[in-house]
Amino acid sequence: MTVGAILPALNAARFLPQVIGAIGAAQPALRILVVDDGSTDGTADTARRCGAEVIAHPRNLGKGMALRTGYAWALEQKLDWVFTLDSDGQHLPGEMQAFLDAAATGKWDALVGTRMASTANMPWLRKWTNITTSRVISGLAGCVIPDSQSGYRLYRVAKLQGLRLRTTRYDAESEILVRLARGGARIGAVPISTVYGDQVSSIRPLVDTGRFLRLVVLLAFTRDRARQGNS
Repeated sequence: MTVGAILPALNAARFLPQVIGAIGAAQPALRILVVDDGSTDGTADTARRCGAEVIAHPRNLGKGMALRTGYAWALEQKLDWVFTLDSDGQHLPGEMQAFLDAAATGKWDALVGTRMASTANMPWLRKWTNITTSRVISGLAGCVIPDSQSGYRLYRVAKLQGLRLRTTRYDAESEILVRLARGGARIGAVPISTVYGDQVSSIRPLVDTGRFLRLVVLLAFTRDRARQGNS
């Protein structure tokens, strides 16, 4: 099967050589797309020098839009499966094989990395937030998703065809799970490591919490199908 990886990136130039190199070492045949979401630090040039394919947004549009650009690329390239993972080193490429092994069973259409089996090093507020939001998203999706806030995922590309997403920021990662599940996709989980470094999060707690709550209300009062045309 043909597999790719989408790395949404905002000012991630210092991390990309290590991340792209680790992906190449773990999965040499995997195609890598870096979506530069309006960076000002040479992210796109660094990604190209490291051998990745690049699509650059002229300005910052949000992680959700970067992911949507990546999904469109995966569909255009006719890939079978595509990973999404953070560009700052918080996800370990060496764990990709566990996702691929689970995909090969034929049981799943989407696999979400879960950090909730090992939370000793996770800050209590993040742990509480992940548990709470995952319960909400699981309820809306109608299936158990242990770590809905994890960006380390593997999607069957065919399931992304015609997917309509209304969100453009971090809330898009929650929305896609609900939309996929309501469209009949089978969503599973793969244990992953919890990794923290000196990365500075782009999440704005008050603003992004508001966006999440708005999404919950939207999804709670709509039962639209996952495939209704392109976004």
